[in-house]
Amino acid sequence: MKKYLWENSNWQDFECDNSKIMGLLSKARFLQGELIGKVSALDIKLQKETQSEILVEETIKTAKIEGLELDIDSVRSSVAERLGFPEGIGFKQDRNTQGLVDILIDAARNHNTVLSIDRLNGWHAALFPTGYSGFKKITTADLRKDKVVVVSGRIGKEKIHFEAPPAKAVKEELKIFINWFNKSLLKEDGLLRAAAAHLKFVTIHPYDDGNGRLTRVITDMAMAQDEKSGMRFYSLSSQIMKERKDYYQILKEVQNLKADLTKWYEWFLNMFMRALQNSQDILERAFIKANFWKKIKDIALNERQIKVVQKLLDIGIGKFEGGLTTRKYVSMTKISAATAFREIEDMRQKGILKPYGRGRSVYYEINI
Repeated sequence: MKKYLWENSNWQDFECDNSKIMGLLSKARFLQGELIGKVSALDIKLQKETQSEILVEETIKTAKIEGLELDIDSVRSSVAERLGFPEGIGFKQDRNTQGLVDILIDAARNHNTVLSIDRLNGWHAALFPTGYSGFKKITTADLRKDKVVVVSGRIGKEKIHFEAPPAKAVKEELKIFINWFNKSLLKEDGLLRAAAAHLKFVTIHPYDDGNGRLTRVITDMAMAQDEKSGMRFYSLSSQIMKERKDYYQILKEVQNLKADLTKWYEWFLNMFMRALQNSQDILERAFIKANFWKKIKDIALNERQIKVVQKLLDIGIGKFEGGLTTRKYVSMTKISAATAFREIEDMRQKGILKPYGRGRSVYYEINI
């Protein structure tokens, strides 16, 4: 009795009920075309600034799905440096964050470069530059040597949710996947191909750690190939993060043969459409930020002031609970209250911050 998807012979030859997904696919293509059309109407600089915003979002959320909290300043600084923007540069950059940003950029920009085991190993090495995952020593830049079992529950009463293919089968399964991925380009519908690539790779689970992040990087690469563009204007990882419970549930059902592949395609297409719709909020934030930085480009600010302004813009106009106060400024910058007051007042006089309230109740918002 087979328990898992990968136990079926030729399991990577995906088939589904086209009659159930063609309507969804058409709707997804329509929304995709609408978004690409809107972005195409923007000037090149604003497109690049929007791409920066999306990349920051993608980096943070693809890590957060697996419970990893990245420092937003480090992410923004890494993205800014690699895309050639001044905002954020100067903040400390974490090596693990740099690695994740690098492979996301590589997958999108170099989407026409074939996928290979060497390229995947390079991405894996970039994710774990120290050779450790947390405090655990792992095999990096090479395929796993041990079995992988997804469990929950207390020791002695564990519940097995999924077991990946045995280590001895990983190399052959990965070769089959890579051969399909490279040869299927332009031969299969790009959206369905991205959905299939996501499920196949995460099921193979070829590495000790980082498989989820690499799965989403490969999915982004497939989408870049489909759109023939190295610029991302929506974040699938951000949407998956919002739907994380449903995401793990559909994976569990399909991998454990409780649901067929058609269900996976249906979930992926619906998730993709919600990502496109929700990208409007990200795009709007990007436009506001781009216009704001353009407006104040000739105003001198120190590194701490830039950090606070960026934080307020990240959260959203009017969404910083209680507004910016001297106490919160001190907390964010680790300086004295007197210096914080002077720097806030400096930005108020320059028209960057707008005060609300009076006396001890005064707080500040970005002056859009």
